[in-house]
Amino acid sequence: MRRAAELEGLDALIIPGGESTTVGKLAVAYGLVDAIRGLAETGFPVWGTCAGMILLAKDVGVGQPLIGVMDIVVRRNAFGRQTESFEVDLNIPVLDGVASGPERGKPFRGIFIRAPLIDRVGSSVETLAVLPEHGGAFVAARQGRLLATAFHPELTDDSRFHRYFLSMAGH
Repeated sequence: MRRAAELEGLDALIIPGGESTTVGKLAVAYGLVDAIRGLAETGFPVWGTCAGMILLAKDVGVGQPLIGVMDIVVRRNAFGRQTESFEVDLNIPVLDGVASGPERGKPFRGIFIRAPLIDRVGSSVETLAVLPEHGGAFVAARQGRLLATAFHPELTDDSRFHRYFLSMAGH
């Protein structure tokens, strides 16, 4: 999806990781920021992973294009440089709602690549996962039909986060 007209007919949208400043500038150039913001404000399901989470945030502490619909304050590159990327098992109880028998209670492998984190959440935001070894930093959150993850579920073979998002979208 590259143009606002291509949003028509979609049931949900995932904004993937990448370089948030570049993705934001391209989204402005192609008229996507206002189009996605308008849809999200009407309850359209949107999931942002890594850079996508940054774009959904209302505040990132620096001037860059944002969709700005999720009441979270995000810190970019919170864990350092690319070489400091890491993987860790996360306890995410909400995923049990979409898990099959053997998956219930199983940790979810979080892959953090030059990842952001959530410094602060608004009262309407539910935190879904934290990193205890990083002072309880928030790394996944939901606000209505908006979902944000600091890590990359698409890089694992575990589809529970995708199923969770589909359930948010009514599928």
